[in-house]
Amino acid sequence: MSASNSLQALWEAPIISPQPPFNLDRVAAFPETVQRYLNHAIAPQTPLAAKVRLQMRGEIKLNNQWYPFSATQVIQPTRGMIWQARTKMAGGIPIKGRDRILDGAGAMRWRLFGLIPVVSASGADISRSGAGRLAAELVWLPSALCREDITWKVDQPNHLQAQFHLQGYPIHLHLHTDDTGQLKTVHLQRWGDTGDGDFREAEFGGMAEAETTFGGYTIPSRLRIGWYFGTSRFESEGEFFRVTVDDAEFV
Repeated sequence: MSASNSLQALWEAPIISPQPPFNLDRVAAFPETVQRYLNHAIAPQTPLAAKVRLQMRGEIKLNNQWYPFSATQVIQPTRGMIWQARTKMAGGIPIKGRDRILDGAGAMRWRLFGLIPVVSASGADISRSGAGRLAAELVWLPSALCREDITWKVDQPNHLQAQFHLQGYPIHLHLHTDDTGQLKTVHLQRWGDTGDGDFREAEFGGMAEAETTFGGYTIPSRLRIGWYFGTSRFESEGEFFRVTVDDAEFV
C-alpha cells in the first residue's frame, strides 16, 4: 500500500464538505423508527462526522481456533476503510496486516513477523466483499446513515431497511433496534468466502451486546459477528469475530 493510501493518510485527509451539526430536522423526513435510531445514536448538535477512527480488541477465529487481536480502523465511506491489526497464532507467532477497500478496490495483506507474506489477495471478489463489510460497519459511523440518498423502509416494528450504493455496489442493510432506538443487530446479504474457498452471497451480520458513547455518538461497543447470521449455523460455524471497541474518534 502506498503512503497516500495508508491508515494514517486516510485519517488525516482533509474533509472537503463539512456537514452542519445533527438536529431533529435533519431526519424529519425519515420513518419514525429510523428517527428514533438516529436520535439515540447521535446527540443533538453533534457535528456530523465524515470519518471515524476506532481502537478495538477481541478474538478472531482462524482454522477453527480463536486468537486474540488488537486493531485500529479508519472508516471514511466516500473513500472506504482500512482495518490494521495484529494477532498471534499457535506458538505465539505474531501476524500483522490489514484489510481495506479504497475507491472501490479491496485488498488483504498479512505477514508473519511483519515480514513473511501469508495472505495476499485482491480483485473483484475481494472488492465486492469489502463493500459489504464496510456497509455493516457503518453502525460505527451513524452520521453516514443520515445521507439523503438512502431509501429507508420499515415493514415491521423496530426493523429498519436501508437501500443505497457504496463503493459502487448496491447495499440492502437491515438494522434491528429496541423501543428506545438502541441497535441490537445488523445484517445484510454479503458476497464473500464463508470458509470453503468459494465466493457467494450469504447472510452476514452481528449482534450488539453493549454500547458506549464517544464524542456525542452512541455506537455498538461489543459485538459478535459472522456468516449465516440469523440461522443455526451462526453459532456452530459462522461466527468468526468478537470485538470490543475501546475508543472512537469522530471528525
